[in-house]
Formats: sequence, structure tokens, C-alpha cells
Amino acid sequence: MADQTTAAPAGNGAGLGHPLPRVDGVAKVTGQAAYAIENDPPGVAHAAVLASTIAAGRIRQIDASDAQAMPGVLRILTHADRLQLHSCTMVPEGSVMESFLPLQDERIHYFGQPIGVVIAQTIEQAAEAVRKIRVDYEPQQAIADIDDAAGAHMHGAPAGKTQGGPDDTADAHSGNCVESASSLGADNVRGDPKAALASSAVRVEAVYNTARASASPLEPLGTVAAWSGDGKLTVWQPSQWVAGSQRTFSEWFGLPIDDIRVIAPFVGGGFGAKVTAHADAALAALAAREVRRPVKLALTRPQTFGGYGPRPAIRQTLALGASADGKLQALIHDNLNETSIEDVYTESGSGTAKVMYAVPNLSTADHLVRVHSFTPSWKRAPGEAIGAFALESAMDELAYALKLDPIELRLRNYASEDPQSHKPWSTRRLREAYAAGAEKFGWSRRTPEPRSMRDGRTLIGWGMAGGAFPVVHTPGSARVTLFADGSVLVASSGPDIGTGTYTILSQTVADVLGVSLDQVHVSLGDSSLPLAPVAGVSQISNILTRAVHKTALAAREELMTLATSHSASPLKGMQAGQLTVRNGMIMPAAGSGQPLGMADLMRLAGRERLDVVRDTLPDGASSEDRRAAFASFKLMQPPSSDRSIYDWCAQFVEVRVDEDYGTVRVSRMVGAFDSGRLYNPRLAESQWKGGMIMGVGEALHEAMHVDRRFARVTNDNFAEYMVPVNADIPDIQVISVGEPDLYASPLGGKSVGEIGVVGVAPAIANAVFHATGKRIRDLPIRMENLM
Repeated sequence: MADQTTAAPAGNGAGLGHPLPRVDGVAKVTGQAAYAIENDPPGVAHAAVLASTIAAGRIRQIDASDAQAMPGVLRILTHADRLQLHSCTMVPEGSVMESFLPLQDERIHYFGQPIGVVIAQTIEQAAEAVRKIRVDYEPQQAIADIDDAAGAHMHGAPAGKTQGGPDDTADAHSGNCVESASSLGADNVRGDPKAALASSAVRVEAVYNTARASASPLEPLGTVAAWSGDGKLTVWQPSQWVAGSQRTFSEWFGLPIDDIRVIAPFVGGGFGAKVTAHADAALAALAAREVRRPVKLALTRPQTFGGYGPRPAIRQTLALGASADGKLQALIHDNLNETSIEDVYTESGSGTAKVMYAVPNLSTADHLVRVHSFTPSWKRAPGEAIGAFALESAMDELAYALKLDPIELRLRNYASEDPQSHKPWSTRRLREAYAAGAEKFGWSRRTPEPRSMRDGRTLIGWGMAGGAFPVVHTPGSARVTLFADGSVLVASSGPDIGTGTYTILSQTVADVLGVSLDQVHVSLGDSSLPLAPVAGVSQISNILTRAVHKTALAAREELMTLATSHSASPLKGMQAGQLTVRNGMIMPAAGSGQPLGMADLMRLAGRERLDVVRDTLPDGASSEDRRAAFASFKLMQPPSSDRSIYDWCAQFVEVRVDEDYGTVRVSRMVGAFDSGRLYNPRLAESQWKGGMIMGVGEALHEAMHVDRRFARVTNDNFAEYMVPVNADIPDIQVISVGEPDLYASPLGGKSVGEIGVVGVAPAIANAVFHATGKRIRDLPIRMENLM
């Protein structure tokens, strides 16, 4: 339902900083929360996707005659129908991650590519009809993965479009499968790293591999689309960015942006998979237009695995050089990752390497290999998670080579300023994170020698790692509405992707207006509301709390003006600065005088409602600035120009390895985090723990297995794509060492969503080495590598 709101439970009066439970929790566990695909407009038809069964080549012919004759089938669409979709601008300037448009021609770019869609009265009829369609292909040699030997012989690859983040560029060269992307940063070399490495007393040089992996949100992809009689389009879809999706549909169909409405009040997990709209969304809208009735297209689980970009397979070659006393002298980082045949996606681990330690000589380079897959995309903490695996594993190797405690090595190379930009840190409580995490974990009891700790036939290992995640900010907007009954409605297009946005916005308004939480309702995830940017890069909480705080302050100011100027008000004639609000009452700050309820004031003034809209755009922002803020990444930037702002973490892990079978179990985890001020500690701790659990998956479970004969992912389901379950996760303890960071936000918060996953995988790999004496540099860690 488009106007769905959430309200905090009655009786809670706490504002920001208090560990309140989710205000949307009851709605979710009782089935009242309306997810996009559950919407059923009157007369809705159902669609099912016909997917390619080759990864490269072209379609000779599609025979859909038997399917079209089946009961309930309304229409079958293929490329032969010539249903034009217009290309979209890609991020960072635009709102899509991949250039592929479905049903535009006969070419096949990846296994599972949508090549047709069946629309029928029921989902069962549509799915059965898909199975009746016969496709004749002209297959070509496909490049399966990063190690496919055929890739070395691929020529004539298109240059592709650049993407990967707000500041990423890539130098792609046609005619070569492996392409340089070393122009990612203008300052990717400092000092003379090769000479410094050659002269270093101690060197570590190694290659670290991470597998292709899926974001794996529990909620599958799916879209409900409905066209109105006047040619306007309404879309219900799980989206981390409804303003971006609105722009995408506008560009796909050549419509004014105001003729598109995108609705996503709840999102069942995203982790990057739902940042931008994908082919399923375009197909649903095409189908609805062609049959002139609403259409629901829900992807199957295997189709969902192939319906958005995976984190690509990544190979990092890292060299560290240090003096005999453990001071880093050189760091050389070379990154190779998969990208698709058509587009350029670079996921570099070098961002972490550039800022974690004081290294005078450093170089980074990024390279790409084109494969026949969906264009890769983000998975929680893209770049930082995989970058920490290589860097923090190498630091552990260096600590053993120097016979230093891993924490001591890190402290000897602590960066007191940003070593890349030379800006001072806003706050960097990484030393405190090391200390607090080590104390909670009991690190002082660790014996450093590998295989020195055991419990019978079980080897015990302790490992640690540090991590960083950059804090960014994009402007946002919000509306606060006060009603005559004393209730307050907060509205913004920014979604709640499960992180607790409904809750912290309720707390923000309760703080400013002095009302109880049960009086506050929040409406999110609708492009008809004041616009907000993407819920990604861990920015949405800071964006919306800042926008809502500013808007609520303006609403309070209007209330004060009304209270001091209205003829019937007992506070008439007082100065607004002499008043305060508390428990829904406007009263003199000094405590003397008659208080006036906000609801009473509204009734006295004959006002049914008071609406206030504000944004955090710079004063005088143009309409182009507004579009760039909400429907592109162009205004995504650090919150401060003169400070370097990051989240920081220290991860500590205990593993137990069966000496006979090589199985690895994580038995204890401690994470210490500097995320600035926590707007809701309970929700922040949940985010950290969720990230740490995902880190366990990256280290021990998650990998998309590719059959090289067909460039096909063979484990595209939750039965065979391994993710951690409750039995895999031990007791997790998290600690906040942060302090309010006013450079990051006027309210003092940094971010919490993605820092939790950073550093977990290397901490586990380092613990496995401590337990077994075997250094594993390929993720996920497999039992056969330990035998």
C-alpha cells in the first residue's frame, strides 16, 4: 500500500541515542508490512521470464506457438516484437549499473539473460508456458571466469561504460580482454615503491583471491507495474533508491519524470543488489503496457541470482616491505577483477591500502578481465571488504616474519593523518578499538606460535584484523506534518532496507518536537514524497536524520511563531526564544507561565495541519542540482572538505579446526567500532553483527561456482549457494568506541551499515593460520586446503 506508515509503540518517550526496538518490528513479524511484490492491483496479470540457456551467441529463432495456444496466456514478448527501450545514463552521472536492455536484439551476453516474457492470467500458467517455448541458438565461445584461458584470446571487446562508484574511472581498451583501469585515482603512486620494496629488510609478497559472490537478499527481485489511462506509470518494486529508479523508468520509456511513481515502503534485504532497477523491472513495465493491465513479474530464486550483478571474482597481488623494526617502507597493490562483456565495473581493494597505515612509498593499479556474466555490482562494503582481506592478511604474515604481535605491528604503523590526502582525521579511534577489542577478547592470553593452542584433536586459533570504511554524504529532503490531533507525520522517499530508518526518524522528531514516539508516524519509500538519494554506502541514516532534524526544527519554529502571534494564544507577545517544547506542550523555558498543547494551538488557530518541507542542499541549489542529488551519484562526496572521515574497526576471532577433517568453526567473535555517535545503539549493534555474520560467509561459505563449459553459475539457489546459518554463528560481542563526529554530521553520527563486514574475513584467515600453520589466501576457505 502506497501510504503505509509506521508508528512507534505507545509509552516510549526516548529520542536519539536510546536503544529502542524497531517501530516496524511488529508489522513485519505479523505480516502487516507491505512488500512490493505483495501488491495486487485490480486486474493484475502475471509474467514469467524466458531465460537464455547459452552464455554467448545469438538467437536464430524462437518458436512460441505451443505456449501461445495454452489456456490463460495473454501475450508472449520477444526481441522480434521490437519493443524499444531507451538507454539510460549510468552511474555516477545516472541511475543504472548495467547498459543491458532486454528484448532489444538477438544477441546473448550471459547465461540466464532474459530473452522473452510470457504474460498470463496466473503465475502458474505463465511459468508452464515458458517451458513450452523452443529456442534455436547460434552459440559462440564464452569467457567463463577470471581464470578462463579463452579470455587471453578474446579480441574486439567493446570499450564499455564506466561505473563502479562516484569517483571511479576506467581506461578500457578495445581488442584486449585484460584491460588497465589504473586511472582510478590521480594519486595512485607516492614515493618510489619499487625501490623501497627492494631495499626493505623484510618483504611479504602474495596473491589473494576472492570468489564471485552474490548479495543474496532474502526477498527475490520482482516488480508490479501499472499504467494509467493518461500514460503514467506506477511501479512497486524492492528498491534501495526510488528516486534513481524513477529516473531509470523515465529514461527507458521516454516519459517525463513526474509521470513515474516508484513505491517501495519495505525492502527485504538489498546489500547492493537493489540499488538500481534491472531487466525484470523493464520487462514488467513493457508487459503491462502491451496487455494494458497491471502486471506482476516475480523472479524465481535462480533468476534472482542472475538478475543483478554479483561481486566479481577478484585477484589482489600485494607486496609489503618493512624495516627490521617493523616500520612499513613500501606497499604495492595490484588488483584484477572480472567485468562483463559490455560494461566496465572496477572493484578495487586499494582504497583500504591507501589509508590504513603510514606508508611513505605506495602504488596501486587496477585491471579488468571481460567475462560473459551479468555486469558485476556492489555487495556490502564493496572494495573495502575484499581490500581488507588482502591487506590485513599480508600484515599478519609480516607480523609473523618480524616476530611481532599483530596489534603491535599495526600500532607501529599507525597513521596520525590521512596518508593519501594528508588531511587530519575527523575522528580516528582505531587505537581505542584495538585496545577495547583485545581486552574483551582476552588477546593477552594468546600464545603466538601456530598450532600452540588446542583442545584435544581440535586446533584453536586466534586472529585479528583492522578495517576502514569511508563516510560519504548526499543531500536529502523530508516533510514534517503536524496535525490538529497532536500527531506528526514524517515523509521521505528514502527507503528502510531493514536498517531501522523508520525508528531513528521517529526518534529524531520526538527529540525536536518534544512529543512521545507513539504520536510519530513515518512514511518512506515512495517517489511522490520529498526525494532522498540512494540507501547505500551506509549513508541513508545520516542523510535522513539530518534532513528530518532540519525540517522538524523549522516546524517547531513555525509553531513558536504561531504561539507567540495568534490572538487566542496564552503565549501571545512572548519571544520564540523564550519558549521550549516538552511532552507535546509549548511552554516558557524559564518554567513560569501557562503551557499550551501543540494540538490545542492548532485548534485555536483553526489549522488542521501544518506542513514543512526542507532539504540539505546548498542554498540557491538549481533544479539540475536537485536532480543530481537525488537521481545520480554526482553530489555524493565526503561530508567535509578539510577532514578525512572514515569508520574504523578492529575484529577479533577464535576458530576451532578439526585436525582430522579440516573443518573450520568460528567459536567466538568480538568487534570494536568507531562509528561516531550512535543514533540508536540497539539498531547499530544489530547492523554490526549482521555485517560480521556476512563476513563469516565471505570467509568460509560463499562462492558462485561456474561451469566453464557453458559459463553458467551452477549453484544459483539457497540449497547450494552457502550462506551462514544459525549453527555457523557463535556468540558475537560488539563494542562502540566512537565519539560524536561533527565533521561527519551535525548530529555526530558516521555510519554503521557496512563497517561490520570489513576485516572479518582476514581475521578468520589469520586465526586459521594460527591454529594450523597453513596460510590460506583464497576465499572461501575450504577444508581440502587444510588437509
